[in-house]
Formats: sequence, structure tokens, C-alpha cells
Amino acid sequence: MTAPLTTTFTVDFGRKQTSRPGAEEGEFQSRLPRVTRLMALAIRFDKLLRDKTVRDYAHLARLGRVTRARMTQIMSLLNLDVRIQEELLFLEPVAKGRDPVILRDLLPVTIQPTWSKQRAMWRKLAKN
Repeated sequence: MTAPLTTTFTVDFGRKQTSRPGAEEGEFQSRLPRVTRLMALAIRFDKLLRDKTVRDYAHLARLGRVTRARMTQIMSLLNLDVRIQEELLFLEPVAKGRDPVILRDLLPVTIQPTWSKQRAMWRKLAKN
């Protein structure tokens, strides 16, 4: 009669948290701020409109399953000074907690027609 064979090993069913493919194990998961993602979407949607891939904001809203009002808010980011747009695209990833800037706070900046005034408003907003 042979002795029973016993194998022991550890199984970790926890989720591996990484911020990007190839990140070090145990590194906290981070995410891009929502306004960064919205800025990138606005740029992409603008290209789709210019290329006539989609007809209008209403068509984009239907495809994205959002209201036309929400689509207008997202697309209003294109009214920002290009330097502000660039800063939005390169905001630091958020590891935890709230985003540093939210769309609601940016909307008053988007309706300001003068870029120098936009930059002044942005500096105040980015400080907080």
C-alpha cells in the first residue's frame, strides 16, 4: 500500500491592483480624472463630426446613450483655450478620492469668450 500524496499551496483570490499593463505587483490602481476622459472624447467626437462620420450632436448623444444636453456639455470643452485643453488631457491620475477638477466647475470657463480670461479662471480653479 502506498502513502497518500499531499500537496500544499497558497491561492490568492484577491484582485491584482495595477495601474497599467506591466505595472509592479502591489501598485495601487489609478484612473484618469473624468474630465480628462471627457476632453479626449470631445476631441474624438469633433473629428467624427468633421469627417461626417456622424451627423450632429443628437446623433452622437444617441450613440453614446446620453442626453443631447450632456453631449453639449462635453463638446463645450472644445471652447477652452488650447493650453487649458492640454492641461486637462495631462492631469495626474487619481489613485483615490475625488477628481481635482469636475466638468461642472469648468462649464463657466467654457462660456468665457476671451482666452486670457479663461486662463485666469482656470488658474483659480486649478489652485483649489
